[in-house]
Amino acid sequence: MVLDSAHLLKLLGKRVRRLRMQQNMSLQSLSLEALLSRRFLVEIEAGRANPSISKLASLAHSLGITLRSLCDLPVHTIPYNRICLLGIRGAGKSTLGPKLAAQIGVGFQELDDAIENKAGMPTREIFEIEGRDGFLKREADAVEDWLRENDSGVLALPGSIVNHNFAYERLLSTCTTVWLSASADTHFERVIAQGDTRPLEGGHSNAMKHLDGLLKDRTVAYECADLTVDTSTKSIEHCLQQITSFLSERQQVED
Repeated sequence: MVLDSAHLLKLLGKRVRRLRMQQNMSLQSLSLEALLSRRFLVEIEAGRANPSISKLASLAHSLGITLRSLCDLPVHTIPYNRICLLGIRGAGKSTLGPKLAAQIGVGFQELDDAIENKAGMPTREIFEIEGRDGFLKREADAVEDWLRENDSGVLALPGSIVNHNFAYERLLSTCTTVWLSASADTHFERVIAQGDTRPLEGGHSNAMKHLDGLLKDRTVAYECADLTVDTSTKSIEHCLQQITSFLSERQQVED
């Protein structure tokens, strides 16, 4: 099924916002560069405006990309049951993921596991031996492998995936994305409860400062997800209900 105009405009808005943040541009600076009002740019990023081709061309130029790249949006409905879970460690991806997959009758996979299994070594060693570029290539390959092999499923993503522009764009345009949001305190408590004492090595205050920094740096990218679920104060059952209700609405659109 071809996406309707409302869905396409939402996808366009997410792309504009994502590209703007990659360029470290404020709304004001992009509006001035593209000769668009700040209010109109806000409406574009929110998916509520339908800009003309000339305004899109101006936006593309200001963002340093071609008009074709800006408008290269998926024209078919994104599968409601091919789901990617976003969030930093302790958000609840490994807990909610298998339960969600079982509830909707699909498989579950963690991208980190797929990367490590194919490489035959843990992530830490991949970085030591192949460097960041080597890991990013393996991450992109793992994303493509999963997309090729899974028309449906639940994929738990590493928190840093949002920093990998190409891989993250692919997932946003081919999957239903869910950001499992939580406070820095909640992330910290859950990681410690899992038996990982590394955050304590630099002291509690430094660990909290690091978590706060990660959340601030990645929030804008995480907000590109189709759905945000706050796991800090809600039960697992409530979170699952929120996600499955959203998926049901998506399924009705596809049908």
